[in-house]
Amino acid sequence: MPFNNMKIAQPKNICITALAALLLMGGATSCGKKDSPAPNPTPVDPPVVTPPTTSFDINAITDTYPNLVSFENRYNWGPYNTHDPSILKVGDWYYCYSTDASYGNTLPGPGIMVRKSKDLVQWSYVGQALNGLPAQAVQYIRGMNAAPNTGIWAPYIMKVGNEYRLYYSLASTGFRVSAIGLLTASNPEGPWTERGLVVQSATDGPGTNAIDPTVTVTPSGEHWMVYGSAWDGLFEVKLDPATGLAASSGDKGSLVVRRGKTGNTYNGNLEGPEIIYNPTTQYYYLFVAYDWLSTKYNTRVYRSRNANGPFLDWNGVDVTTQSDHGPMIVAPYKFSGHAGWAGVSHPSVFTDGNGQFFIGHQGRPEVNRAYMVLHVRKLFWTADGWPVASPERYALEDNAAVAQADIAGSWEQIYLNYNVVPGYENEQLSPDYQSAVDLTLNADGSLNSGGGNTWSYTAPWLELRWSNGTTDKVYVQKGRDWENKKNTIVFTGLNNNGRAVWGKKK
Repeated sequence: MPFNNMKIAQPKNICITALAALLLMGGATSCGKKDSPAPNPTPVDPPVVTPPTTSFDINAITDTYPNLVSFENRYNWGPYNTHDPSILKVGDWYYCYSTDASYGNTLPGPGIMVRKSKDLVQWSYVGQALNGLPAQAVQYIRGMNAAPNTGIWAPYIMKVGNEYRLYYSLASTGFRVSAIGLLTASNPEGPWTERGLVVQSATDGPGTNAIDPTVTVTPSGEHWMVYGSAWDGLFEVKLDPATGLAASSGDKGSLVVRRGKTGNTYNGNLEGPEIIYNPTTQYYYLFVAYDWLSTKYNTRVYRSRNANGPFLDWNGVDVTTQSDHGPMIVAPYKFSGHAGWAGVSHPSVFTDGNGQFFIGHQGRPEVNRAYMVLHVRKLFWTADGWPVASPERYALEDNAAVAQADIAGSWEQIYLNYNVVPGYENEQLSPDYQSAVDLTLNADGSLNSGGGNTWSYTAPWLELRWSNGTTDKVYVQKGRDWENKKNTIVFTGLNNNGRAVWGKKK
């Protein structure tokens, strides 16, 4: 990559978020790196957390949280200040681990934020997994004549046997000088102990930035990690299942995904992978984040019969091909009556233990994109095995099938289209919101004003057939209208061109 692109491809400098937040609050700051806190490798006992005792009202979840910004209010943060989440269900609880990022940069120090919830809606702040930066990653970075960042990024949580494994990312001032390390514990709330470094990156030579880890386990017990951000794309490395570290010391793995270019400029960032295995479809799915994190951030997904690829896109093309690939299943969006949600990516994909998949990610409200709110959506699977995401956040909705009589009426519809804007933060200034348009499903089976456009419904699948030859096949589900704070019906799916389609009944 040309040097000018390398320089701006550092994908998650939280100082950008902090600066934007403080400026919006009328403050000022400097993006110069401060001295890193002294690393503390000693395991830290988790704090005793007493969740708020006030009754929970889902309508109290707002897009912004100006009165809860200070660290003293952390036990009231709930879904707020969540960036790059990784979620795992443990018994009755879902645990969420996320990047050291907060509106106004109010965290007192690094450590990986931890939350938990029993229902994916009401979240309680637990604390931080560590008290400082992990010593082994700090030692590597300083040995490369760079200074570590003052926050830990993009953790990934998994359980192997009775051991919890928490992978983390530590980047630096040295462009691509970064490390992915592993912490272990016998309890999801810690204390955590450093086990070692999995993969490291350096600025010189080919490769990617060693951040954003995700791991899948095959039915035969192999462990594979996908990681990376920008530069040459995302890489995949085989792990030792017994230790969680690289199976071959020093192995950085092989290229598994790359982005397209316009001229000599990449079409945007590529990072935040999440790899899962679906035993029903028997595919491995690789979800990735495209573009700049506070604007055009969107989620794509690819699949393979093998854990280490090749992964193919909607058109059956190997995603190591230098091109942009779909389908795109979550993107910045705007329903009527709302300013819109930007930055909706860096996905965590997980299950409830009973076959229902979810996707979690950050969301940034257009009214002030320095705020970060955890979004969790249901995932559904098309007949040919592609995941699609609900257009609305999960809200404990009724899972009963929607009756035929409830389908006809007035809806809002969003097609997740995409405009290429080559570059990074300085170029991708607009979220490129995909906005809702009116849709009418008439009781006689026609769409809008007719003209050969028709619909049919066999629960839970709705088909919208358009006279131009396009057919939208969408899954219908009861859901919450977050914009208007009421219950409604939603749909999600893909059309025959691989374009994601969202809908919400008015």
